[in-house]
Amino acid sequence: MDILIAVQIHSGQPTLLEDVIPDVSRVVETLERAAPYTPLGGWFWPDADDAVPTRALWFQNDWVHADLHVPGSDLFLSHARVTEAAKAFYGAEVIVPHTLYVNLMVGVEKCGPVHTDNPVFEGRDRTNTPMWLLRTLFWSGLFERWAIRQATSIWWMNDVEGGGFRYWPDGPDQPPRSHAEGMANTALVGDNHGMFHQVEPVGPFAGEARRVTGHAELAPASDGSGDWVVIDRGEERFRAPLETFRVSVLWKAHVYADEEDRRVRQADALSLDEVVRVFAEDLSARGEALRLDLECLDDPAQAAAFAGAYPEARPVEAGASIFDGTL
Repeated sequence: MDILIAVQIHSGQPTLLEDVIPDVSRVVETLERAAPYTPLGGWFWPDADDAVPTRALWFQNDWVHADLHVPGSDLFLSHARVTEAAKAFYGAEVIVPHTLYVNLMVGVEKCGPVHTDNPVFEGRDRTNTPMWLLRTLFWSGLFERWAIRQATSIWWMNDVEGGGFRYWPDGPDQPPRSHAEGMANTALVGDNHGMFHQVEPVGPFAGEARRVTGHAELAPASDGSGDWVVIDRGEERFRAPLETFRVSVLWKAHVYADEEDRRVRQADALSLDEVVRVFAEDLSARGEALRLDLECLDDPAQAAAFAGAYPEARPVEAGASIFDGTL
């Protein structure tokens, strides 16, 4: 199946939910319990030097992942309305929540990276496969048989200066839409793995970029002020009340048509040897000599070669990103 067709099938306008959390103070309690939060980096900026102050005030933390389960996170993980919205979006019977993570952002003068979220395949995920290869599997369109559809909910705690959510539900070649006003206690439920999206600049805007190192931490102040404070290598770099920060909680779930679909797919795990074989067949048919070498999965040259053979789309009207020039 052509990958653009596959993406369009599973994209489309996400569902907007309002008044998602009856008591937002419970979210604040969980935010405090899970502190401190650390600067965003990861696959967007894998070679960043943690000792150099180049990271924006964009902090992140997992609440649910693998064996991690922060107390209070069930408020989102088992949310009935979100689950039902995901079922309706995909026309599916089985939704298996597996991940929650949190973003706290302030004073980010440019957009976040425009991207689709990282794909997951039966037997292959970020725990056992390099991120570049996972993304190449997706963009090649050759591994739909093993792809696990993913539902995503993004919930926003508050309205701040800026901080809109730009997204491309009609495909990367069509103009984006934006959820930018009245965001407090709303959620968008849909397919962020097939739909490009981007965080718009977040205020307050100080006229110059604020940057910290990878060692910075964001947590509630210990002085009773109610502020949240960014500490970078022992030095206070920023403080403000929590309502100044753009706070979002992201929920992810595996999607299966029904229990039989789940059973069949889980019995058919994708091995690296199969990855090599599928790529080899396709590249050979295209008359290309490139082959996947499992001994060189950490080689940037191999990653670049496969990115050239199976390029990612670039959406129109994407905003300038804080990561431009760093990837």
